[in-house]
Amino acid sequence: MNTELTAYITLACTSGVINLYLCLYVFVKRYNYTNIANIFIVYTASIAMYCFASAFGLMATNLEQVKLWTIIQYIGLPFSPPLGLLFIMKYLGIKITKKTWIAFLTIPFISMVMVATNDLHHFHYRVFEVDSVLGAPYIQQEIGIWYVIHGIFTFSCMFVAFFLVLSRWRETTKIYRTQLISLMFGQLLPMITAFLYLIGYTPPGVDPVPMVLCFSSLLYLWAISSSRLFTITPIAKDSIFNSINDGVIVLDESNRLIEFNQASKGMFPPLTKSMFGMDFDKVWFELSGESFPSKLEIAFHREIKLETNNSKRIYQVRTSSLQQANNSKGLLIIFTDITELKRLQVKLEHQAYYDELTQIFNRRAFFQKCEQELAEAKKYSLPFTVILIDIDYFKKVNDTFGHDVGDQLLVHVVKTCQTQLNEEMLFARYGGEEFVLAWKGSPLSESELLANQLCRHIETQPLITTEGVITVTISSGVAVATEDSEETLHQLLNKADKALYSAKREGRNQVRVYVGV
Repeated sequence: MNTELTAYITLACTSGVINLYLCLYVFVKRYNYTNIANIFIVYTASIAMYCFASAFGLMATNLEQVKLWTIIQYIGLPFSPPLGLLFIMKYLGIKITKKTWIAFLTIPFISMVMVATNDLHHFHYRVFEVDSVLGAPYIQQEIGIWYVIHGIFTFSCMFVAFFLVLSRWRETTKIYRTQLISLMFGQLLPMITAFLYLIGYTPPGVDPVPMVLCFSSLLYLWAISSSRLFTITPIAKDSIFNSINDGVIVLDESNRLIEFNQASKGMFPPLTKSMFGMDFDKVWFELSGESFPSKLEIAFHREIKLETNNSKRIYQVRTSSLQQANNSKGLLIIFTDITELKRLQVKLEHQAYYDELTQIFNRRAFFQKCEQELAEAKKYSLPFTVILIDIDYFKKVNDTFGHDVGDQLLVHVVKTCQTQLNEEMLFARYGGEEFVLAWKGSPLSESELLANQLCRHIETQPLITTEGVITVTISSGVAVATEDSEETLHQLLNKADKALYSAKREGRNQVRVYVGV
């Protein structure tokens, strides 16, 4: 055996040993890694099979032995490129389905069968014989149609794998780029070597790819030991970053855009990678058509309203400092869409403070707001008026026409009253068919005048229903706290209630003012 052949065998065995070591090392530690390790185990096992079979094939002394070791080579050789591509896809976070596995491994399986049965059809090798000049184990071969199909598929897998890794270079931080380098050269070196072999620029009769795999496998070993290839990967960062429901925009120390996640893209569709490097103020103007509502700073926290895609959204915006790999400081801007939360909050507040039927304040809201108004009236020495209003013979309407018409009557009275009131007055449903009206600043005479005005106006506005025309009247009791009065809201309401009782007792459809005992 000549020195050159010994060197070939040594390199091929070295490649096999390194890949076997990688396979066993990752297999033993597989529980500490993500699922990507499982593909790597099968990938390196197929390369190890290919390299060892190639080395033994170089020690063959006749054609039968060469054919046997070639068949064994093809148990691993055709599977390693697609497995390498699947490994890269998994590393980059590309979803791999069962159909993908089947599609990628069908041609390699056929290639393995074709080589094993080549003597029957010669589809893979048209000619496969010992080189007439160099002798065994050097082989003279002419490729068949399936060899071409197999070759195109193999080169495509390695090229796509290389291109996928290369495409992630720019968006991968420097700390992870050692991993990308090992993955890129792990695909590039065997691809170039195989190409040179096919066009005849390598030693005749020998497949040089197993020797070159020694170097690409060393790169994988370096990546595992130096950058923790299976425990920390860029895609782990990307998966977490892009799975965050909040929109996250990353700025450098000069407030220029350097990254954003998928949630941000969903919130702001015009946001694209072409904006990388742009000042954030300019980016925001292109996204919203207006300036950012505040100066960017650490511990910034506020709500902003924005109209995107003809939809008004409300975002809670906060910032956080970011220490980057090169020790420079950046800024995270975090957008949380609180539109639905705000809508729910408004709805709940409305339900808590407004009467569901009439859509005016309920009893709870009235007391809360009226206490504040009364306190302010006392502070500025202003009179404070309370009017209790009761719909006359409301129970009779319910009994005669039903509760649906009764509800219509309540709404009708409210809307009729609202046409005579101003926005400063507190108007609320006090309970059942009773309503309460309160405001500050009017003397007793003006308050009584308004109460009578409401009484007369409602009398002239009957309710028209499918059941007929229903005439409605109200009775009202008026009480006014004078400027120097110290009485409470409950005391004032009690006075108005007594006045209301007097109006009802004296025939209804009238106003009575509390005048004391």
